[in-house]
Amino acid sequence: MNEVIRSALLEAGADIVGFADVKGILKPEIAHLTKAISIGVSRNLNENTVSLLAALKRKAVEMLKARGYKYLSIPADSDRIKNSFIAKLYPLFPHKMAATCAGLGWIGKNGLLISPEYGPRLSLATVLTDAPLKPGKPYTKSLCRSCSLCVEYCPSGAITGSTWSTNDPYIELVKLQNCKDHKQGSRAVNGKPNCGLCINICPYGRKHIIKKGSRGRMTRTSC
Repeated sequence: MNEVIRSALLEAGADIVGFADVKGILKPEIAHLTKAISIGVSRNLNENTVSLLAALKRKAVEMLKARGYKYLSIPADSDRIKNSFIAKLYPLFPHKMAATCAGLGWIGKNGLLISPEYGPRLSLATVLTDAPLKPGKPYTKSLCRSCSLCVEYCPSGAITGSTWSTNDPYIELVKLQNCKDHKQGSRAVNGKPNCGLCINICPYGRKHIIKKGSRGRMTRTSC
């Protein structure tokens, strides 16, 4: 069943799909759904990306529903409609938890999911289910190692340089208020505060970015 769902979602536009065992780590309200389908697309989180993620979640739900399994579709972070039933469950479930449990990546020093292939450039959505899916091998610790580019280049000093692991999942990686204050005071792009240096500077996933230097040469930042 894993490969049927994975193939269908990849064909529909997903860049990466993983399956997680989330038994015992969910809040009681949704604890009966012990598996998660983690869906990632390598693109900025904007209106078009949200629409794509919504379509991919619908695809997964259709396949689960047709087989008689229960499900709960968790929207992308920027698609959280206030006063809806599902909005009340948002604080209970972070997409990054499903992604790390599914083996899609780890939590980097910048507080974002880091995929070995796509780096921190994935936008995520999740479908919880009781279907008997075979889970991937989870990440339990960071692979950022000694790399501190995001720490060094963060203009707000928000990134603490601490390292994530499942043994210490609540360690402070990012001083969120510092980050928020900087974004509010930075130059706006299309009406939204602009930064993203901690994403752009990360060496993981750089092979998916074409960047030419002043002489037309390919350039790459690495640790």
